[in-house]
Amino acid sequence: MKLLHIDSSALGGYSVSRQLTADIVAELTRATPNLAIHYHDLAAQPLPHWTPVADASDPAAVLGTRMLEEFLAADVVVIGAPMYNFAISSQLKAWLDRILVAGKTFHYTANGPEGLAGGKRVIIASSRGGIYSKDSAAAAMDFQEPYLRAALAFIGINDVEFVRAEGVAVSDEQKAHALKSAQATIGTLVAKAA
Repeated sequence: MKLLHIDSSALGGYSVSRQLTADIVAELTRATPNLAIHYHDLAAQPLPHWTPVADASDPAAVLGTRMLEEFLAADVVVIGAPMYNFAISSQLKAWLDRILVAGKTFHYTANGPEGLAGGKRVIIASSRGGIYSKDSAAAAMDFQEPYLRAALAFIGINDVEFVRAEGVAVSDEQKAHALKSAQATIGTLVAKAA
């Protein structure tokens, strides 16, 4: 089984989403012997923003093809997605631009677009300084989770699992509570798959 682990937080060792993805991957590794893991730190090694490239040997095209092939080969994808200004990081958006590719992960039909990348398990570690869940006053400003769900559904991945740590900038107590809740979710997700 192949796992693709993506981190996109610019906060390095202070990142909550990085801590959560590491914990998710560790739990999946314990539950799945012989798990082959491929890792990308999109903040440490950012992808250039997508531009059209006519030459397949262009370094940007080669890099994009490699990102796409790694994604397509993965059975499980674990994505660290911190909320930045109500949405995802530009680093993560640049990676998504490499995997949402017509003819590879989706195609257009007479009935509209059809996803071609289904059958993968995707777990997203979401960290948020504030509280944006559907029952909060700030829910309308959440362009992170709906965007990720829509982008992945567009390529055929409809069952996306989220591990959320919300309100991590509200107070130390709220951060501790959010991390404890996220850890419990990780245990439940891994147990469900076992």
